[in-house]
Formats: sequence, structure tokens, C-alpha cells
Amino acid sequence: MSAYSPAQTAEQSGFSIDTLRYYEKIGLLPGIARNASGRRVFSDDDLRWLGMLRCLRETGMPIAEMLRYTELARGGTGTVAERLALLQDHDRRVEEQIARLREQQEHIQWKIRLYSGEVREGLPA
Repeated sequence: MSAYSPAQTAEQSGFSIDTLRYYEKIGLLPGIARNASGRRVFSDDDLRWLGMLRCLRETGMPIAEMLRYTELARGGTGTVAERLALLQDHDRRVEEQIARLREQQEHIQWKIRLYSGEVREGLPA
């Protein structure tokens, strides 16, 4: 298993060192190992977990739900049903957000066509 410094972890995960510190402080990154001099050392598992946190964050999951998911994940196999429900709820919200964005994109594309002279008047359907 590889060991990564905070700087290497920040580079690979796309999170800043400050965000890594914050996530560790609030409990989203539990159990980060320390080397003999007390510096944090991240593992491949930590990087995979950070990948999941990035996915959740970039899809709009609130920190409180991310913390709940983290707590459940630490609970082992007995929490799979709760994790599934939490992720299913989040997935539904993501689908709704995508649908809203598609509608908004259609309006933007109509404006582009209008400004490009492809359409003359009227509102987008």
C-alpha cells in the first residue's frame, strides 16, 4: 500500500490541503494515519474515499449528509441498507437537477440561435 503526504494527496484528489484538514477535523476523513513525526500520511484507501467525497460534493450533497454517509460507511455491513437509501435519495435529487439544467440549457441554446440569426422571434418551446 502506498503512503502519500498531504501535498501529494491534495494534488491527486483535487482537494486543497486546507480542505483535507477540515474534512479530517469534522469527521469526513476519519482515522488518517500519522508518521513518526506526527505528520498525516494518506493511503490508497483514503484516496478512494476522497474520490467518493468529491463525487458527493460535486453533485451537491450537503456536508451533513456526507457526514451521515461517512458514519454509516464506518458502521460496516449492517448499515448497507441505510447507505443505499441515502444514496438513492441523493441520486433522485441529482436527476431532478440534471432535468432542470437541461431545460435551462435549451433556453440558452435558443438564445444562441437567436443571436446567431437562426431564429427571428418568439420564445423557446
